[in-house]
Amino acid sequence: MKVEVVRPGFATTVQDLGRPGFAAMGVGRSGAADRGSLRLANRLVGNPETHAALEVTLGGLVLRATGLTMVAVTGADCPITAGGRSAGPNAPILLRAGDELSLGMSSVGLRCYVAVRGGIDVPPVLGARATDTLGKLGPPPLSAGTPLPIGATPPDFPSVDVAPVPALPADPVLRVTPGPRVDWFAPDAFTRLLSTVYSVTPDSDRVGIRLDGAPLPRTRHEELPSEACVPGSLQIPPSGLPILFHADHPATGGYPVIAVVDEDDFDLAGQLRPGQQVRFKSGR
Repeated sequence: MKVEVVRPGFATTVQDLGRPGFAAMGVGRSGAADRGSLRLANRLVGNPETHAALEVTLGGLVLRATGLTMVAVTGADCPITAGGRSAGPNAPILLRAGDELSLGMSSVGLRCYVAVRGGIDVPPVLGARATDTLGKLGPPPLSAGTPLPIGATPPDFPSVDVAPVPALPADPVLRVTPGPRVDWFAPDAFTRLLSTVYSVTPDSDRVGIRLDGAPLPRTRHEELPSEACVPGSLQIPPSGLPILFHADHPATGGYPVIAVVDEDDFDLAGQLRPGQQVRFKSGR
């Protein structure tokens, strides 16, 4: 069984929960930017949460089913049609042979997740099917005409019609804890981070979310040897403007980390759109 990519949209990749445990080899975790939405999409079609699905940035994806197929769409809010009929998010959708699933432009949030019953069965790399856009691991970004193999049908049938999912916040706030290099900054820098409203810049991607706002002044200006970084690290380059390391971030970084976004808020960060405003608050 396969599904065919008719139109890939702006930036659609295959993602699962990533490949943790390889940082010592210089390989980041990668995986879905919004892991909760990927897990939900898989559960809605009866897949294990670890199965690979499609991560769709800003919508625009069109898939064609080659046989009877069940899919689900979660994450960002976007118009959905299935076989020419309007369909809803966060619920199983049945496609017959020849039916097309189409996602319009997302209006709230950045990334949608499309799970197919059986999972996207591309060859794994280092135990995962995730596309790492920085490390160039896993399958390449999708293009028109790409056939996507579907894995074996899971033994359990979906038992949920619609999942109750709260709307994404219009004014997101991410919880942070002080980072390992907070002492490289002015004494009030962490407080300034918490009191500033930042804007997400257009040059943000799966590697890092670049923010614009009040710069954070450093008191130490010597070079920092590259050191290990975790997802959610807020690095501060010489401009003083934070870069939030996200799904495909490098395993090490050479700029001081003033704070780290809490793991529980990492999915919300993955839905930040260019131009959107975001604030931070202390997670302590």
